[in-house]
Amino acid sequence: MAAKKMKGRGGEKVETPAGQQPQQQQQVSRGTVMFTEATPAKVEEIMGRTGSRGEVTQVRCRVLEGRDANKILRRNVKGPVRKGDMLMLRETEIEAGKLNQGRR
Repeated sequence: MAAKKMKGRGGEKVETPAGQQPQQQQQVSRGTVMFTEATPAKVEEIMGRTGSRGEVTQVRCRVLEGRDANKILRRNVKGPVRKGDMLMLRETEIEAGKLNQGRR
């Protein structure tokens, strides 16, 4: 009997007996997407820019749900943000430090 030569996964050659089909490779599931718990908050006031290059915006936001509902927090937000935007907060216990307005 003659054997068929085929390429396997890593480029190696795999021999299968003549007359038989090579085994189908089963797809392995990559896993499921897991999201962390988050609490919605609405931006009420933009307080200013912070960070060494001004890349972070400090905002005051009101927590809408959860244990700390209606609590107003000061948070740092990276990226574009404006009044009325919704933030999803992973935690609502830690507040950002105040901005230092007078540097020198």
